[in-house]
Amino acid sequence: MGRTAWSAAGRRAGLSHTRTFSRLVHYPCVIQYRRRRPHLYQIGQPVFLTWRLHGSLPQNRPFSETATNPGRAFLAMDRLLDRARSGPLYLSQPALAAMIVDSLHYRENALEHFILHAFSVMPNHVHLLVTPLVALPKVTRSLKGITAKQANQMLARTGNPFWQEESYDHLVRNQPEFDRIRSYIEQNPVRAGLVMEAVQYRWSSAGWPARRPAADQAVRPTDV
Repeated sequence: MGRTAWSAAGRRAGLSHTRTFSRLVHYPCVIQYRRRRPHLYQIGQPVFLTWRLHGSLPQNRPFSETATNPGRAFLAMDRLLDRARSGPLYLSQPALAAMIVDSLHYRENALEHFILHAFSVMPNHVHLLVTPLVALPKVTRSLKGITAKQANQMLARTGNPFWQEESYDHLVRNQPEFDRIRSYIEQNPVRAGLVMEAVQYRWSSAGWPARRPAADQAVRPTDV
């Protein structure tokens, strides 16, 4: 039987993606929720997610999260984040980046919150391509909440904001877009000048499977 990109089979990020979209999806059951800007999601439909560290954009280069063209605004924001050499860059610390990646895999494999297709933990932001299996607000609230708590404990800055409250999300429309977004995520460290090739970046779905020690494969964080 043919399988779509949001099939529950073949769930681990970093594996070759061989599933295809059998048709365009017209979102008859799309759910919208609003914070500072509207968010759309559908359980079982792939979504591209990005969030950044609190205060990570340069103060002299404001970014509007209510821009009329969210796609262009996102690209502008992402370029600023990639070029940032000041502001919080906590995720460049290997222990913090590993904690984020472990939390992603825990929520995929143990909690079954989503299917994880691709990820990249950059020094000041995170990109994900996931198929949510529960409501998207639950995914982002759970993941950002526990990682913020653990990161602040590791940094001895408990009580301070860690993530910027708002997240960017984009509902994936078809297989070509899925493939483009996956490539965009895994090539982000290359565009940012952190590595020469995507597989060299440990904290992404391109580099993590080849770099993670075998003894760590069964390790899971204790958060619930």
